[in-house]
Amino acid sequence: MKTSNWQRGFGAIMAIVVLVVLAGLAAGLLMFGSNQQLTVAADVQSANAYAAARAGVEAGLFKAISSTTPADTWKTCNGQSMTLDLSAQTGFHVTVTCSSNLYNEGESAPGVAATVRVFNIQAVACNSATCPDASRATSANYVERARQVSATN
Repeated sequence: MKTSNWQRGFGAIMAIVVLVVLAGLAAGLLMFGSNQQLTVAADVQSANAYAAARAGVEAGLFKAISSTTPADTWKTCNGQSMTLDLSAQTGFHVTVTCSSNLYNEGESAPGVAATVRVFNIQAVACNSATCPDASRATSANYVERARQVSATN
């Protein structure tokens, strides 16, 4: 039995189609895998930034609440700020700012108002030399996390 010319090339065409489909699947899996790696790396950086911001809040609270001398500007902490360089441990810098307000909270004795100071501590951690860094905020590898805490003395 004799085959026609158009039937002889059919197997080669099918093999090329199958190879193209398999190559497309392999490329899709490769892209999916690399995106997963980037996502996991960003998640780890986010967790590190959160921990650095938390450390900044803890440092600010310690400094504000443990201040005992009136000359210490963190005792009232209005407009005070400090920068923590955690780049050796985590790769992050933290900017800590503090503000406070006095409130009357009942009476300490009849006719004498009891005052309470409420501290507001804000910490911003980022993987840049200054936090927050608006110039790097849109870059893919920039990570920033902020924490805010209120406490009384």
